Amino acid sequence: MLGCCACTRRTALASLAAAGVALTTRAKAAPAEHREFIDAAFRMKDDAVRAGDQPFGAVLVMDGRVLGFGPSRVVQKSDPYAHAEREAMREAQARLGRSDLSGAILYSTSRACPACEAGAADANVARMFYGSTAVDAGRPRRY
Repeated sequence: MLGCCACTRRTALASLAAAGVALTTRAKAAPAEHREFIDAAFRMKDDAVRAGDQPFGAVLVMDGRVLGFGPSRVVQKSDPYAHAEREAMREAQARLGRSDLSGAILYSTSRACPACEAGAADANVARMFYGSTAVDAGRPRRY
């Protein structure tokens, strides 16, 4: 279904675990400095699910403000590249009027796929955090 990366596996695993994850994910708290943004990413995930899309969400933050909101829109847009992370980056780039996102932090509900991580690296995103506990994935890189 999705040919952009290892998304098929990601989607299958997410679908199988979605019910259990929804119940346990928020039980674990992110560190205080990340909590607001991880919670915002999970709200994007909820928006995606309500819209009938894949259960992923992301936000892009710069200088303590959310500049890009990203519910997964793969199904809605029939676009295999409309992952939550890319949607958040696209919105932030549109708001800023530039593609460079230097200094930005990307928060998402799950680890970014290699294509999204490469996109974040290309946009100069400074750091990525994912999951309910805000796991530090470091600076995005190309694989």
